[in-house]
Amino acid sequence: MAIAEKNFLALKNNPYPGRGIIVGADAAGKNLVLGYWIMGRSPNSRNRIFVLRPDESLETAPADPSKVEDSSLIIYRAMAQNRSMGVYVVSNGHQTDDALEWGSDNLPADWQYEPDAPNFTPRITAGISLMEGDSAVALVSILKKSPFSEACDRYNYHLALAPGLGYCITTYSGDGKPLPPFQGDPYLVPLAGDIKEMAQTIWSALNEDNRVSLALKFINTENNRVTVEIINKYCAI
Repeated sequence: MAIAEKNFLALKNNPYPGRGIIVGADAAGKNLVLGYWIMGRSPNSRNRIFVLRPDESLETAPADPSKVEDSSLIIYRAMAQNRSMGVYVVSNGHQTDDALEWGSDNLPADWQYEPDAPNFTPRITAGISLMEGDSAVALVSILKKSPFSEACDRYNYHLALAPGLGYCITTYSGDGKPLPPFQGDPYLVPLAGDIKEMAQTIWSALNEDNRVSLALKFINTENNRVTVEIINKYCAI
């Protein structure tokens, strides 16, 4: 789809989209896809890696624990799943566990944008609801600071999935001081190849100076088998 390719080129030309989420399906339609990447400009933000836990959840962790300045907004569980409910989620912060309890596309009202003035980073979350006998549905949430006050604007989406395409959201629309928040709706990007090829394609599109880590999760629609591919720029010390 031409619009997806155009959107992917725009992502590639964006020096700082910040953290990003992709939710979709591979071209064969055999795997649902959850993707997440982190970027960083400060030493504290860049001092991170992704770690896969035995329960197939994904966490951020410090590459060098001795250099951590503030862990409150950079260390969290980013991907989790509830197999009994058929829910798989990804988020850019501590809201991941609450997102597992989604009964709709709404996060609990006590969640808002991140308290990191002056950026007030949007809190972005996506999930796949895969109940037996039902088609997969993508749930997407964007929580942003109102441009007029301290209030939180809440954007929720209920999106159908198509093979070879994913919906992408990011925390920022580009670089700046303060960082400008994501604008618009989740946009389509192409998802081609197997998990390794797809991960490398997305990783290569991210600004080389600012990218930190990327993770892709494939969920097989026939047997619910989970496969995860991780690319870390830095190594654990």
